[in-house]
Amino acid sequence: MPKIDLAAEPRVEGAGYPPPFDQPCAERVRQRLGNAGGLQDFGVNLMHLPAGGWSSQRHWHSHEDEFVHVLMGELVLVEDDGETLLRAGDCAAFPKNSGNGHHLINRSDATAVYLEVGSRRPADVTTCSDVDMISANADGRFVHKNGEPYPDR
Repeated sequence: MPKIDLAAEPRVEGAGYPPPFDQPCAERVRQRLGNAGGLQDFGVNLMHLPAGGWSSQRHWHSHEDEFVHVLMGELVLVEDDGETLLRAGDCAAFPKNSGNGHHLINRSDATAVYLEVGSRRPADVTTCSDVDMISANADGRFVHKNGEPYPDR
């Protein structure tokens, strides 16, 4: 049956970044709805971002397009050109290989909920704009921009 039972889907907290880059995202919660539905070509995540939290480190993708749709609350989109307030009903799109790093910050006093949609390209490399970190879809590891691994946790 194609209907996904949200209550049955695992809620994963945090972002998996190495310390200290994990801290601003430590309380975000992701439910991988694309995986739950057996999707292979693109991912869909239902995200809950509490007050003060970040969606991710500011980043851009080499081979993946990304799209967000705010369902509840408000978020501040931060990118190279500045900040934009996104409220429930607002959307934002991030074309692959733009070099324009982006992330969302919840500066309100309530949890925000949004959908995050992205392609799943094996060749994709995520580059963090503000910190010395990249990650390749090929292995999912976070490394320094020169390829040196971060210490194991």
